[in-house]
Amino acid sequence: MSTPEGCAARQQAIRLNKQPVTPIYCFSYVMKVLHTVKELQAALHQARQEGKHIGLVPTMGALHQGHASLVQRSVAENDVTVVSVFVNPTQFNDPNDLKNYPRTLQADCDLLTTLGADIVFAPSVQEVYPEPDTRAFSYPPIDTVMEGARRPGHFNGVCQIVSKLFMLVEPDCAYFGEKDYQQIAVVRAMTADLHLPVEIRPCPIVREESGLALSSRNTLLTEAERRTAVCISQALKTSVAFAKDHSVQETHDFVVGALNATQGLEVEYFEIVDGDSLQPIQAWSDAESVVGCITVYCGARPVRLIDNIKYKVAP
Repeated sequence: MSTPEGCAARQQAIRLNKQPVTPIYCFSYVMKVLHTVKELQAALHQARQEGKHIGLVPTMGALHQGHASLVQRSVAENDVTVVSVFVNPTQFNDPNDLKNYPRTLQADCDLLTTLGADIVFAPSVQEVYPEPDTRAFSYPPIDTVMEGARRPGHFNGVCQIVSKLFMLVEPDCAYFGEKDYQQIAVVRAMTADLHLPVEIRPCPIVREESGLALSSRNTLLTEAERRTAVCISQALKTSVAFAKDHSVQETHDFVVGALNATQGLEVEYFEIVDGDSLQPIQAWSDAESVVGCITVYCGARPVRLIDNIKYKVAP
């Protein structure tokens, strides 16, 4: 049986972005797992009536410590944290990718309980899309390059689901990982376009000790493939020093050459872009913020992995 002191210790650990060694459960804290829009809105009604600050962490589940860092930040900065767990079919242009995407709701809920999330919204496809969503979103040039050029309809699907979640939850803040760098730019454009009063809060990439960026797709890799995938972050990290006395094109070729020469890896694209417009640059002086964004196929399946690195950060 937990005590008020135990509850306070638990909340303090969460506020400091630290997980307790063992989860401490208290009667005042019961995470709700909801599956319908009606349940979600009923649960949030009282919080809105009381003027509570609401944070949203949109996810597709298969949660890892990268997601955990987003949830911890939301719990620390808001009165109520909602985590959505929904594999959104409209952002997949490859049926096999959708079919193979990992789904681990029970494990996700177990993790979210220890992190202090208040509500998990895990709806069915029918609940989210009772009828086809025919809305079209377009924000060139940021959604027409890189992922947008290679995954037709992907960002339209992202905007469909994120806008639905924003309208259902009405969060004050929403948290997204910077691994999906282009996605954050698109979501910001969509939020401004629809005049939604949501602050987008990007959070740093979380990596394994090896340097591999955490991703739900990593669970699809064999142990040998995971060791190979580490070369992606290693090449990006090495290229930062390389870039100091080499051109943009030379840096691009250095990364692509190193990864394509690694058995089990194939670069789909590597773009060095303006961190704001996401347009390719020709010289380091072309932009105050410069980011290298990469997508690499890894392994026999193969598994599509994304990552990025910052070459210049605007003052």
